[in-house]
Amino acid sequence: MPGTDHNTPCSERITHATRLCRWTGAQGGNWFYCAIDGEAGEALATAALVRRLEGMARGFGSLRVTAQIGETRWQTSVFPQKGGGWLLLVKAAVRKAEGIGEGDEVELTLEF
Repeated sequence: MPGTDHNTPCSERITHATRLCRWTGAQGGNWFYCAIDGEAGEALATAALVRRLEGMARGFGSLRVTAQIGETRWQTSVFPQKGGGWLLLVKAAVRKAEGIGEGDEVELTLEF
């Protein structure tokens, strides 16, 4: 196909609206995350399965992504959850840059 670079891996882009949640560990540390479920979660699961079949699986079943909330983009991984869906950790620098906190509705974009 003209104009197609066959050496560039295919990537998918999804958007998902969710809330920013907080989990407090036994030692008192806080982690902030977004849950990704529904069609977006299914797309991630399919991509992870393809990577496994290609022999490119990552630790803990994670999937490498470029995440974006608002104007902030970063490289990270999403992690599958036992009950279904995926988890995206949101670091303090992202929360501060976007002015978001626990319970806020966010729209995130993931490229993988």
